[in-house]
Amino acid sequence: MKLKQFTSSILAIALSVFLIACSNNTSDTPGKENTPSGGEETAAVDVDTAEAYPITIKHAFGETIIESKPERIATISWGNQDVPLALGVIPVGISEANYGVTDGSGLLPWTKEGFKKLGVDNPVLFKDTDGLAFEAVSDSEPDVILAAYSGITQEEYDLLTQIAPVVAYPAMAWQTYWRDQIIMDAAGMGMKAEGEKLVSELEQLISQKIAAYPKISGKTAAFFYFNPSDLGKFYVYLPADPRAAYLTDLGLKFPESVLSLANDSESFAVEISAENVDILKDVDIAIAYGNAPLLKSLQSDSLMGTMPAIQRGSVALIQDGTPLAASGTPSALSIPATIDEYLSVIGKAADLVQ
Repeated sequence: MKLKQFTSSILAIALSVFLIACSNNTSDTPGKENTPSGGEETAAVDVDTAEAYPITIKHAFGETIIESKPERIATISWGNQDVPLALGVIPVGISEANYGVTDGSGLLPWTKEGFKKLGVDNPVLFKDTDGLAFEAVSDSEPDVILAAYSGITQEEYDLLTQIAPVVAYPAMAWQTYWRDQIIMDAAGMGMKAEGEKLVSELEQLISQKIAAYPKISGKTAAFFYFNPSDLGKFYVYLPADPRAAYLTDLGLKFPESVLSLANDSESFAVEISAENVDILKDVDIAIAYGNAPLLKSLQSDSLMGTMPAIQRGSVALIQDGTPLAASGTPSALSIPATIDEYLSVIGKAADLVQ
């Protein structure tokens, strides 16, 4: 069987549709103890937030000590800006979004709306698609830099800490679940309790929304990346990946095949040869970036067309480059903004499952 961990080059392919505003490479060993099962579980986030300062936040690079309540909040990478916005705090600078933006603003719709609600029309954007904009971050004069979901390296972390204390990811690059992102970023702002309340409110919202889609509940699902020009191989995102984990919040569950792949892999995704597509016969619903022509190509392919989910068309296709595609990796603001549309797309695929 041809299974490959994501290497840097493959990761670059994945990130072209992965919604990330930076181009850092990652180390990619998922914490198996954090793998969701029947609902995305919050990983153990080590935050000492006694009422009195200093606050200590432990993460992949050690620990960050915040001596007093930060007033100026900067955020980098994907989705971190939505935490302060959701909590009513205006960041002094954020990474420009480079995926899912259709109006040239550098802001995803929910982030733009979050700023507008706080009276800001032109926020400071770090143009860091080709690498972190250290000078711009420094110019924003932050008291703390939020990066709980990111791919920063040790070197980048060390450079950022010369500017301000940094809240980095808990264990692995690009593998922070949305709950942990909210709680860690909020803790870095001195608002851990407010962050926990926000998580609870989002969980309640999700529960209310999925109640309208009973056919989704209990179905097995996997998130795929297909390259229309080369169907000889494809990629499956594993439970360590936030967009895959989010599916369990929506009432879906991982098939045994995907759990097995996760046990045998130290990556957030694996490459599979099309000749081994039969291992995924237990997938009820396939979620992927693409459109109707992609599904037609998959169904007509001599190998990919044998996968039951593809045969019957129970494939939830999300148009690449759209805000909905960007929301696949959820954030504090994207969840309420897109959950109705996302459930609608998945619900239509679920209707085709016998």
